[in-house]
Amino acid sequence: MPVQRRSAERLARILDACAQLIEEAGYERLSTREVAVRAGVPIGSVYRFFSGKRAMAAALAHRNLDRYAERVAARLAQRPDLDAHGAVDAVLDAYIAMRRTEPGFALVDFGVPAAPREAAPDAAPDASPDRNGDRDGDHDGDGNAGRDGDEHGVNHLVAERIRGLLGGYLHHSSGEVLRRKVLVAVEATDALLRLAFRAGPPGDPELIDETRALLHAYLAPVLRG
Repeated sequence: MPVQRRSAERLARILDACAQLIEEAGYERLSTREVAVRAGVPIGSVYRFFSGKRAMAAALAHRNLDRYAERVAARLAQRPDLDAHGAVDAVLDAYIAMRRTEPGFALVDFGVPAAPREAAPDAAPDASPDRNGDRDGDHDGDGNAGRDGDEHGVNHLVAERIRGLLGGYLHHSSGEVLRRKVLVAVEATDALLRLAFRAGPPGDPELIDETRALLHAYLAPVLRG
């Protein structure tokens, strides 16, 4: 157990350092060597967990999603008196709070940023050391160039997590219709909040209000009460 605990703590430090460096310099300039230095671990420890920066950022994105789900679940547990519209607000507010406060979240929320457009989509992974002795590649052998490989796949995953969290507040005779409604809500919110936060935190309050109104109106047919 002590070994497992030390390993988990080291992994957490690596992901914290990854988030901080993304916040400071952006994803494209992220380096596994700089992450190791910031985290205070040997570079070999980084490669013990991750094949390169894309895999590391993907792990950060998954951690972000877990933390987001925990925030929403905690809010709903603290406020059992919330109606369905209040639960939708909790889902939106948790995301906005993370966007404002979580390091690196603006660039890596729940998925890795897309690779540069000029990169060949079928390019082989870069596993050779660069001039600094680092072997960062942007593909990690998967050949993908989207957000965590597929932005729409990421939003499907987010939608399923949200649908699970809001299960008691949603209803429809068709599960497929309900899945589609939540997915469309996630896609629309993603686009609108990208626009609202284009100038950075804390985000355009009027666009955030419009996003909230759109969610309430669009999801009204499947909200209980």
